[in-house]
Amino acid sequence: MDTIKDGLIIINKPKGYTSHDIVNIVRKKLNIKKAGHTGTLDPNATGVLPILIGTATKISKYLIEHKKKYIATIILGKKTDTGDSEGNVIQEDIDFKGTNIKEIKNIFKSFLGRQKQIPPMYSAIKVHGKKLYEYAREGRSVQIEPREIEIYSIDLIKYDNKNEIIFEVECSKGTYIRTLCEDIAKNLNTIGYMKELKRTKVDKFSIEKSISLDELNNANIEEKLISIEEIFEDNLKIDLNDRKLQFFLNGVQLTFDLEEGVYRIYNNKKFIGLGIVKNKLLKRDVVI
Repeated sequence: MDTIKDGLIIINKPKGYTSHDIVNIVRKKLNIKKAGHTGTLDPNATGVLPILIGTATKISKYLIEHKKKYIATIILGKKTDTGDSEGNVIQEDIDFKGTNIKEIKNIFKSFLGRQKQIPPMYSAIKVHGKKLYEYAREGRSVQIEPREIEIYSIDLIKYDNKNEIIFEVECSKGTYIRTLCEDIAKNLNTIGYMKELKRTKVDKFSIEKSISLDELNNANIEEKLISIEEIFEDNLKIDLNDRKLQFFLNGVQLTFDLEEGVYRIYNNKKFIGLGIVKNKLLKRDVVI
């Protein structure tokens, strides 16, 4: 069996799998030891899940902060205990008669920009060393601190009956779409929950370049694998001569009068890996 190179593949995650499940499936199908994801996608959600393979697992720290894009469906007039379709309906608004497209679009505009969001109880956030969903399952309530998020864009895709809205949103890391759906419903003077969620993009990694679990195998992985060099193609590069390369590989910091940041490192036009410049010093970060 051919050895799989280091890099990133975009999995189109089906419903019913945890992100950890997908990592294990990738390891097994490709017969590799090192693999990891760059950000959890709930089991009930589908879509883009970037998976890092081999040495590329070391770059996850650079990818977890990236903005994300989703397509979500809200059901208005009903509330579930989990905020999504997996939960039990705990409240119904029998007086809700629907809304209109103009009102929905105006409400969407009010969510643009930076804001505080309170994460849902059914989440993996830890409070006092315990996950929130564990408290929820025990019927216990705890104080949840709001988190700062940012909504970059939010657009209506479809609203053709009184209780279902489909929309697209681009947002920062840490944004809970379940909570956003509930907040949108609240601003429409009713209640609601998230029926469906599909992640279509994580930074520049889009669903159009994804691969399904059924398609995943050693034969076609090469054309779908995004190399570390490609991932950082927008970063500036530093070309080291043979002498400086040896210093770099041995962990010696080299002086460079450059702005702080992550740089692509080359030697004789060959990609070596990544280096970090800080305080005019270049140090080794990831070597392929």
